[in-house]
Amino acid sequence: MGIFDRFVKNKTIAPNVDVAASYAPFNLQAATGGLFFTNQSATREQAMSVPALARARNIICSTIASLPIETYNHFTKQHLRPARVLMQPDPRIAGSATYAWLCEDLLFTGYAYAQVLDSYSDSDGARVRAFTRVAPNRVSYQLNSNQTEILFYRVDGAEVPLFGQNALIVFSGLDEGVLNRAGRTIKAALELEKAAEMYAKEPLPTMVLKSNGTNLTPERITRLLESWKASRATRSTAFLNADVELQALGFDPKSLQMNEARQYLATEICRAVGIPASFVSAEMTSMTYSNMIAERKALIDFSLRPLLTVLEQRLSQSDFVPNGVEVRFDMDDFLRGSALERAQVYEILNRIGAMSVEQIQEEEDLIR
Repeated sequence: MGIFDRFVKNKTIAPNVDVAASYAPFNLQAATGGLFFTNQSATREQAMSVPALARARNIICSTIASLPIETYNHFTKQHLRPARVLMQPDPRIAGSATYAWLCEDLLFTGYAYAQVLDSYSDSDGARVRAFTRVAPNRVSYQLNSNQTEILFYRVDGAEVPLFGQNALIVFSGLDEGVLNRAGRTIKAALELEKAAEMYAKEPLPTMVLKSNGTNLTPERITRLLESWKASRATRSTAFLNADVELQALGFDPKSLQMNEARQYLATEICRAVGIPASFVSAEMTSMTYSNMIAERKALIDFSLRPLLTVLEQRLSQSDFVPNGVEVRFDMDDFLRGSALERAQVYEILNRIGAMSVEQIQEEEDLIR
């Protein structure tokens, strides 16, 4: 300190808080739910073995992955050209693949993770140039002493920085995930699928061959059962000697109401996922074009919207786009009406001066 510095007032320097590098909040309720659901949570392999849930996953995740991404100015509503990282996050694969798996992670586990592959700096700070999806089972974290904040993350056991190269991009879901809150339903459906497979292999109730004569040796019992199975594979009519009796145990699939049980569990899975049952054929309804549009709107409102909101809000943060720019998935094509309906709307909009002929041609891709 110089001699003249004693006569100069010290200036208080305001701390520069980097939000991206701050500790991440930790939802203790999610941790409690994870402990509570430990014994009844299902795995991804079990979930994808259930046809109704596999179809629901493919509809939800594939639909979101196929939607175009748009960016626009929040204040002027001007549409902007999306950055390449939004359309193709990982340069090695198509963008739809990355978003499909991120949506699955949010749907199944309640969290989705991505790791920064490349970044650059501009006037507003660091920007993500490329990122790749990281499976949730590869990610762990270290909490503070109060169990309220995440101090740092680990990927495959190695600590990663909070920002910059190799940092994690966290997409926080709106619940604990289907595998946790509907684990018992998934396991019940899986057991029912196993029962259906068993009855497909053995269509009759459990059969017992009882010897009314002398006790048979294990070798003769084995040869008898193999001969019985081989004969039933070639003909349905059987012949038994007087010393062998056939007894049937258990129930057939009709008595067990297996079809009704599978239908019920398929409907329960649709409730857990939030998808209309008609999309996975869990209910038998007649589908016309007029109510198909309503069904698609219901799909967006109750199935796609929670995942879309998480993705859009995270991609709209300052490490992806400048302040004032928002990221949205374009659902116009998904909710596109028939040609007659669009023509009627265009005719009204053109008549009141809201759309020109050139704008209508551009909307319908008629300009070459």
